[in-house]
Amino acid sequence: MINNIIHCSLHNRLMVLLGALLVIAGGYFSSRQMDIDVFPDLTAPTVVLMTDTRGMTAEETERLVTFPIETAVNGATDVRRVRSTSLNGYSFVWVEFNWGTDIYRARQTVNEKMVAMGDGLPEGITPVMAPQSSIMGEILFVSMQAGDTTGMMELRTLADWVVKPAVLATGGVAQVTVIGGDVKEYQVLADAAKMDAYGVTMGQLADAVAGLSRNSTGGVVREHGNEYALRGIGRTSDLADMAATLVKSAGGQPVTVGDVAQVRVGSAVRMGMASHNGQPAIILSISKQPNINTLDVTEKIERNLQDIAKSLPADVHLNTHVFRQADFIETSVHNVGRALLEGAVFVVIVLFLFLGSFRTTIISVVAIPVSLLGTLIVLHVMGLDVNTMTLGGMCIAIGSLVDDAIIDVENVYKRLRENHRLPREERRPAIRIVFEASCEIRSSILNATFIIMVAFVPLFFLSGMEGRMLKPLGLAYIISLFMSLIVAMTLTPLLCNMMLTGDRYLGANERDSRVTSWLSRGYFRSLGWVLAHHRAVMGGMLAALVVSLGLLLGMGNSFLPEFNEGSAVVSAVAQPGVSLEVNDMLGDALEEELLKVPEVYETARRTGRGELDEHSQATNSSEIEVRFHLANRPRAEVFNDMRHRMASVPGVVCSIGQPLGHRIDHMLSGTRANIAIKLFGSDLSRMFMLGNQIKNAIEPIDGLVDVAVEQQTETPQLQIRARRQALAQYGITMQDFNRYVELAFPGAVLGDIYEGQRRYDLVLRLDSNYTATAQEVGRSLIDTGNGHKVALQDVADIVSAGGPGSISRENVQRKLVVQANVSGRDVGSAVEEIQRTLDRQLTLPEGYRIEYGGQFESARSARHTLLLATSIAILAIFLLLYGEFHEVSLSLIVLLGLPLALIGGVLAVRFTSGVISIPSIIGFITLFGVATRNGILLVSKYRHLQEQGTPLHETVLHGSIDRLNPILMTALTSALALIPLIVNRDEPGNEIQSPMAIVVLGGLVSSTLLNIYVMPVVYRWYALRKERHDTARA
Repeated sequence: MINNIIHCSLHNRLMVLLGALLVIAGGYFSSRQMDIDVFPDLTAPTVVLMTDTRGMTAEETERLVTFPIETAVNGATDVRRVRSTSLNGYSFVWVEFNWGTDIYRARQTVNEKMVAMGDGLPEGITPVMAPQSSIMGEILFVSMQAGDTTGMMELRTLADWVVKPAVLATGGVAQVTVIGGDVKEYQVLADAAKMDAYGVTMGQLADAVAGLSRNSTGGVVREHGNEYALRGIGRTSDLADMAATLVKSAGGQPVTVGDVAQVRVGSAVRMGMASHNGQPAIILSISKQPNINTLDVTEKIERNLQDIAKSLPADVHLNTHVFRQADFIETSVHNVGRALLEGAVFVVIVLFLFLGSFRTTIISVVAIPVSLLGTLIVLHVMGLDVNTMTLGGMCIAIGSLVDDAIIDVENVYKRLRENHRLPREERRPAIRIVFEASCEIRSSILNATFIIMVAFVPLFFLSGMEGRMLKPLGLAYIISLFMSLIVAMTLTPLLCNMMLTGDRYLGANERDSRVTSWLSRGYFRSLGWVLAHHRAVMGGMLAALVVSLGLLLGMGNSFLPEFNEGSAVVSAVAQPGVSLEVNDMLGDALEEELLKVPEVYETARRTGRGELDEHSQATNSSEIEVRFHLANRPRAEVFNDMRHRMASVPGVVCSIGQPLGHRIDHMLSGTRANIAIKLFGSDLSRMFMLGNQIKNAIEPIDGLVDVAVEQQTETPQLQIRARRQALAQYGITMQDFNRYVELAFPGAVLGDIYEGQRRYDLVLRLDSNYTATAQEVGRSLIDTGNGHKVALQDVADIVSAGGPGSISRENVQRKLVVQANVSGRDVGSAVEEIQRTLDRQLTLPEGYRIEYGGQFESARSARHTLLLATSIAILAIFLLLYGEFHEVSLSLIVLLGLPLALIGGVLAVRFTSGVISIPSIIGFITLFGVATRNGILLVSKYRHLQEQGTPLHETVLHGSIDRLNPILMTALTSALALIPLIVNRDEPGNEIQSPMAIVVLGGLVSSTLLNIYVMPVVYRWYALRKERHDTARA
């Protein structure tokens, strides 16, 4: 069938050329239509449930809200993990589904479970499902700052009612979270003394205030043939009207809201604060919807913001570069694209040096654009994006794309020149020579290409985040090779027939190029010496293999290399119980220290959390985005400088990561650190004590930084403990007592006030004079059963106590996390040392256990999967080789290229990073496939010559020399095409491809050099042994 394809291509010139042009045009069109992103979609199917628990403590939130929700969703179809955090007043539950689960189905599943709960939650408490997005979907932070004219309340109002709606109206935006500034609300601040004087109860005042935001309907009035809707207008936004509203009549005199309370516009209780470069600001965090082009939606948002900025006050400034994921995407894709182009240039240079002809070089190089553009068409049809992974797969494949064409062109060119040297009457038709020369090596090319594809199959066994990240790379690589194979069977023979068959051209190019002639002469001499000293050569090879295996076993391991994003994320946690205002001051101090670092030019801080924010940060937590540019110092040194400077701010525990890496860590383990040591138990105090023991034990370990215990210590509380006998004496029911506490102190939203389309809360609570201190809380007045009031301290005890500020859980168990980042060593060895240290120094009580999470967990799982799948792939390769040669011995000889490739790959890793990461392992997989090709070319040539009756010594010598050029060309093009990735390995976008490129380059060097010497030696030994065996049998 393959021969028929070649024959058809040679005799249907127009069809093949038009087909190639269609592929080029289609590839260009596909490239313009495909989305561009930094990575494939890494969004884990996660549904977030957020619940406002109306001021409940963390323990009550856990018991009454979080635990029932967890119980309802735990064990639902496809749920793999349930995490939660309970805070004072809020519950967050993350329901994580198996990878590949449809997110809409996941949300429906959770919604059904919530409906099935019925009355399982306290009255008035309803979970809210967060918008469909993810932590990886955060694409843009926008800061808003103002001068002296616009206050922080007005600025926040503009953010909530002008900027946020306009951004949400942009197609592809899932959520906008606003933090900072003062949220405007209408407040009715009750004066307990005046209420006592007028005999007004809190319930009466609440009923009157609730009426301030209500209108009523009166049906329809029909008059004079017209129909009029009848409405009662009670809602108002006028403070004077609100104050004049009647509460009750006392002695024939009206008592109004203004008589017993202050009515004003004020700011709501702050949940979070923000700053930009140390100055107060408002920060909008913008998340995109899944499967939306980040660059497109970012461009649309920025255009909208430019239009919005024109309508804002003159002193209001918008900054869209606080965090902009598109910057990293654009830089990464540009860098990988540049590496692709530079690699192609290296390929062209190598081809011209070896082939010594522009025409042969052009024919071979044509395979690159046609194959790559054809790959883009297939990827587009499959619904994949252009990202660093798909581009990386094509980048690694670029040297191999011309391999099939090289072998074909080189063989055709050689056979055409041999035919041209014959007398004219003995020459055969050029098209026949092209056909036969192409068919001659087609079987070897086909098998070699399929073997490389099979070698990449283990990549598709990866699951989880690593699978979603790396499978597109393997897919792009395999599709590229397949497209190059099609080009080599169709377009390449046709171009050879069109461009290489002229008598004048062949007459002028009868000799080999100088480079190939020089290499052939040198190789002939050196191969003769090797064959004469084969024992020394084999001994040296075995020694190198043993050394490399020793080095391999001693290397560290990690999941993914660090990204170079040009920005950092600082997580800062103050002591639990610290107020938001105090934490804001600590945040200012941290920003001041960070801006002293020479490379840092911008900071933006979020302290606490924003409304409807799915990130469960308490008021003692801050997150600082730090933008920097590297000049004279490496990134690790800059980060150490940041740590050193931030250590001067007392009472704050800081850790440093990078935006995408930070989010990947959070997605893997629920913790924004490389390593998460999860302690499970029941008693929070004991867990915190054990957590500190773990921290103290591992802190001295070399390479661990940012070691911290999750802050779940007790926070101060004021507990109002009811004295039931006193309550009964004054005629106060427990229901009345609880309602008073809920209404008077945190306040209650009793309605909405509208200013045009803008809606603001109407809140009733006691004046701050009654809530500022514990003594004032005790002196506040509660309504009695006989219409009078009594001091709260007369019916309840006001007690200072402690309670957890936050409680974390995982899979329905309490959890405390000790987290750490790794600097200057690999994650794998760090975790192994942590495990040894804790096994030696820590004894856990009954009912307590430790789990390790983070990048290393995914790395370990991926390594086991890849090793198992690679073993199966090697067996499949052996079967393919056996199908080619029909001899076990010859198949094993070809597989000898694998350990030869391993030598160079290991040495390359050892003298660069010294760490085996998942991309490095994939590099070895790639290498094994490519290295097998050279062995197939040599062994197939040896066997062909022996079948023609050539003596063994001449078979080995002349067969090796005949295959030297294609072997060197394919190896050099594959290797040198990777140099741009290696030279620029620290550039954004190249971080994952460069470890693969390093392994492949080193392995190709060793396998090529050793193959062309070791393979002849081994084959000669095999052939001699076979001859002796055949002679003995005869």
